[in-house]
Amino acid sequence: MLFYGWKSGLKPLILDSMPHSLIFDHMFQLPLPILEKLLRPVIVYLVLVLLLRLFGKRELAQLNPFDLVVLLSLSNTVQNAIIGDDNSVTGGIIGAFSLLAINWLVVRVLFRSKRLTRAIEGRAAVLILNGQIDQRALARESLTREELLAVVHRQGFEDFDQVRRCELEPNGTFYVEAFDPSAADKRHAELVARLDVLSREVAALRAQPD
Repeated sequence: MLFYGWKSGLKPLILDSMPHSLIFDHMFQLPLPILEKLLRPVIVYLVLVLLLRLFGKRELAQLNPFDLVVLLSLSNTVQNAIIGDDNSVTGGIIGAFSLLAINWLVVRVLFRSKRLTRAIEGRAAVLILNGQIDQRALARESLTREELLAVVHRQGFEDFDQVRRCELEPNGTFYVEAFDPSAADKRHAELVARLDVLSREVAALRAQPD
């Protein structure tokens, strides 16, 4: 076997000694049938969509480090199931094409059918309504009061009584709506109105002749 000089760290000249045809075979030759390469990503894609639907929307919301670890680990967990015993460039291209194709198809089908969209994605969960927490909805989504309060704080509210409506959307995002006007604004307006009434009464009393 040929080696570089001592300064190169004695790395073997594998590429120089390997025929170019063998290099291209390793890069582009498929060890698996094309049909299998197409079906593997499709099956994994559909199973992941079903599992995320079953385990709830909080997995998409990434509310705590544990949920984030699960989502990051999913890619490594299903990697071998998608590519199989194949590290070729051709296999990667076919797998990527298969994933993009099934995603394109699912998006088009859901776009045409609202009923199917609700069946697959589910409905939004109303967690807060008129400043009151729906404890049952919170339990269904496996959310704690502290996690919901953190969501409210990120939207610029101090407490739940400032929120008119808070929903957890099917895609894992939170929709938070404030009172219009807010409760604090209403109290301020009432106080200003009372002060105006008192000011007019005082002015009327001063205008009366002695």
